[in-house]
Amino acid sequence: MTTPPPMTELQRESRMGGVGVETDREIPQVDLSDFEARRGEITEALWTAATEVGFFQVVNHGIDAATVDRAFAFAREFFDLPAEVKGTLPLERAKNAGWESGTQVRPSVGTPDRKESYQMTRPHMAALYPSEEQLPGFAEFMDSFERRCWELAMRVLSCFADRLGFDRDFFARAHDPESDTYQSTLRILHYPALPPGVAADPGVWRAGAHTDFDCLTLLFQRTGQGGLQVCPGRDLDAPEWTSVVPSDDAITCNIGDMLMRWSDDQLLSNFHRVRMPGRGEYTGPRYSMPFFAQANREVLIETPQGTYPPITAADYLAERIRANYGTPKG
Repeated sequence: MTTPPPMTELQRESRMGGVGVETDREIPQVDLSDFEARRGEITEALWTAATEVGFFQVVNHGIDAATVDRAFAFAREFFDLPAEVKGTLPLERAKNAGWESGTQVRPSVGTPDRKESYQMTRPHMAALYPSEEQLPGFAEFMDSFERRCWELAMRVLSCFADRLGFDRDFFARAHDPESDTYQSTLRILHYPALPPGVAADPGVWRAGAHTDFDCLTLLFQRTGQGGLQVCPGRDLDAPEWTSVVPSDDAITCNIGDMLMRWSDDQLLSNFHRVRMPGRGEYTGPRYSMPFFAQANREVLIETPQGTYPPITAADYLAERIRANYGTPKG
């Protein structure tokens, strides 16, 4: 089978911009406690969730609440910086590092997401962190938090490696954080509050429907700050959207396009979006933090069953970015 042209996926995404139907469904929750002792049980639960739904939550994941709280506190402090300060740290899209506001246009809706974001990709942060005077302790803490996210992501991916016939450390080597070709990214997001008395327009999204380009996404959310919806099964003909209840304790995870390809399409990369608040819902600012596990640039994505031709992770991501956003600059 040959690789479908980039526009094929783009056309699929462009069909996901409608309101669709909202349906209550259970998002699988996987307990990671006693990980090594329960590895077989956990692997089965993760595999079932990833092959049948593509979205799941993990609890007892090993990143303590105080650490997550501090990361969110730093995120708020960063976004509270003056725009002229954040503007000195501009997004370099080709390196996936830096700050942007209202520039991400999803093909599904054709309008900019209603948010600002700041991407942290280790090898490219030398001139893109705020200074110690501007935000004391931010760079050091976020580096350590990113490493905790990497460790958790590799633990989950090691279970998928077992089931795909790779050795247990296969994905950890493919996402080597010590390499200058490392391209996994920690991202902090801020969705501004709705002005008092302003209702959200139907069909206007905080983030339009999309899939992630990576292998695995870990998403940290805050209790009460909802809006994330998922479309299990990549249903394109009659999209049914399910709201994911945010929790301080659970990390919401989803499979990305890169791992779907790497697994010969066994693991499902699903569409998701962030809707605007409805009547009677929380309309204040929304913060979230995704960690995107993306294989190092030179790593060759070769599928166990040979469904797709080999491609480097760098070429794969460049292909996906070109399809959605044109040729990256910077």
